[in-house]
Amino acid sequence: MDPVPPAHPLRRAPVQQRSADRLARILDACAELLDETGYENLSTRAVALRAGVPIGSVYRFFGNKRAMAAALAHRNLDRYAEGITARLALLPATQWRPVVDAVLDEYLTMKRTVPGFALVDFGIPAPPPEGAAADPNHQVAARLTELLRTHLGLAPDPALGRAVLVAVEATDALVQLAFRTDPAGDPGIITETRAMMHAYLARVLD
Repeated sequence: MDPVPPAHPLRRAPVQQRSADRLARILDACAELLDETGYENLSTRAVALRAGVPIGSVYRFFGNKRAMAAALAHRNLDRYAEGITARLALLPATQWRPVVDAVLDEYLTMKRTVPGFALVDFGIPAPPPEGAAADPNHQVAARLTELLRTHLGLAPDPALGRAVLVAVEATDALVQLAFRTDPAGDPGIITETRAMMHAYLARVLD
């Protein structure tokens, strides 16, 4: 499965460090307000006020709140991949189950600690526009497939990509259930989710 390059939501990428810092403040403010007001009540003006920047600075990067939330989702995915990479650096490449555990554990950590992540993890809570790029779980699965292949020394294999995509879809649904049942993530459901991931992925990784 080849990685799917997502359409970038930024109108203009920051060139100078000052612009990059301003963009980070805007996304941080967006994440905080998502927790406080939800996606429907999110506004670019409120984000500008929270970030302490002129409204024109927000529109320099984003055309609307959808693009702003999409950029936050992109940042979340990048940070998720970075967190997994850091975990994998401590694990041997000879056993795949601890690797799969690291993938789940990093997601649970972000779910519990990252502002705005409950509403905007790797995608936004709104119907995609017509002609949109691959949905978030396809993008997550593509990134995870590459991380798994690289760490475990596996050859490219479409079957692995499909299996990771199915595991991502199933795990996403079960983790949502766990956090609906318990705001901290129901431990029993998470244990079952981990067992499901191990049993299913054993088909392609054993």
